[in-house]
Amino acid sequence: MSNSSSRRFFLGAATAAAATRVWGANDKINVAIVGLGGRGSNHLNVYSHLPGARVAGLCDVNQAAREVAQSRLVKDTSQKAKEFKDMREVFADKEIEAVSIATPNHWHALATIWALKAGKDVYCEKPACHNIFEGQQMIKTAREAKKMVQIGSQHRSTPFKMKAMDAIHGGLIGNVYMAKGLCYKRRASIGHKPDLDAPPAGVDWDMFLGPAPLRKFNELRFKYNWHWFWDTGNGDIGNQGVHEMGIARWGMGDPGMPLSAISTGGKYEYVDDQETPNTQFASFDFGGRQLQFEVRGVLTGGEGIPQVARRRPSGAAAGTPPPEEKPASTPLNVAVGNLFFGTEGWAAMNDQGFQAYKGDSQELILELKPERGRPGMGGDATSLHMENFLAACRSRNEKELHDGITNAFQSAALCHLANISYRTGEKLTLEEGPKFKGNAAANKMLTRDYRKPYVVG
Repeated sequence: MSNSSSRRFFLGAATAAAATRVWGANDKINVAIVGLGGRGSNHLNVYSHLPGARVAGLCDVNQAAREVAQSRLVKDTSQKAKEFKDMREVFADKEIEAVSIATPNHWHALATIWALKAGKDVYCEKPACHNIFEGQQMIKTAREAKKMVQIGSQHRSTPFKMKAMDAIHGGLIGNVYMAKGLCYKRRASIGHKPDLDAPPAGVDWDMFLGPAPLRKFNELRFKYNWHWFWDTGNGDIGNQGVHEMGIARWGMGDPGMPLSAISTGGKYEYVDDQETPNTQFASFDFGGRQLQFEVRGVLTGGEGIPQVARRRPSGAAAGTPPPEEKPASTPLNVAVGNLFFGTEGWAAMNDQGFQAYKGDSQELILELKPERGRPGMGGDATSLHMENFLAACRSRNEKELHDGITNAFQSAALCHLANISYRTGEKLTLEEGPKFKGNAAANKMLTRDYRKPYVVG
């Protein structure tokens, strides 16, 4: 961004931040989508079909991605949106009222903070932040700006999961003493790719890197595989896993920081350029309660199958093995999902449903299944979550958000705690801040060294 463009950004941002608007029930909110890759394409599909939104801006560092998105938008709505390469131009635009951020993880915080300071409401993909310091800064800025920030944890707007959580909180399985999140998602090896002296035509590589250290373009550090490098991603525990981490917290009543955290694992089987682990176990002590999390990216089975009850038929001779009793319903085989263990029973949940079992008999006491999605909405849970965000933008009531930044940060923070423990090889004991007792190396990982001018703070 040139100096003149930078001045326009700050002047435009100040003007936009000063502006206020009261929306009517039928008014469309002008939304700009920042980041038009895989998840950003989903944002485009959903917003272009929501009656309460109008896609007014498309932003990406990749010209080809902008062109594809524009073509798709015209096809779906017969309308074009403004195109931007630099997100700061989006935030300075007075026509844009809300932004939907689907960038790589390392951009989530700075993009959100810039947007908030420019007076925009923000929907940001998970995880909320790339490190713990960033999440704290996002919360601080959202409060100062008095703007809405919804994180893309769409399970919080999934009707059957909401009903399941209400039942657990109501004592369905007694007091929950342990919750477990599972991310057994098969990931292929990414292989090896050489660094290149220049990025592909139409790609602003400097802007893509943003807060991350400057380095040569590498195809593996672009388009999705950025998840597996510490500069830009957080591994699968902070990718798919942050969803299940959030659900585990949800079942426990959304606690804050744990007393301690420990994580072990490694990158097994593959010899490639990936930096993050493909196998990881984490445990968090909440004082009389525990949250466990596990990542398995190579071949594995699922969990959550109830023990089959056996009863010897009346009058059967001694030593006759009892027959197995068939379960009342097909048990969920949880590979990506959650398990909850209570003093009176346990429960399993994934995207295919929820099942709760009671007592030693393993009696199925509640089963919920997902509702049928609405055609053309690009995933009903996401559309419901975005509708919830837009409704909060209209009401200006932060409490209406299903997963606002204050709570979503706590879910992301557990992923970061696990990664810090894994990378330092040490158990972490937390103190107020948070910071880690007697561990300078871990404390340094609460934040990062930012590349100017892309500085969070």
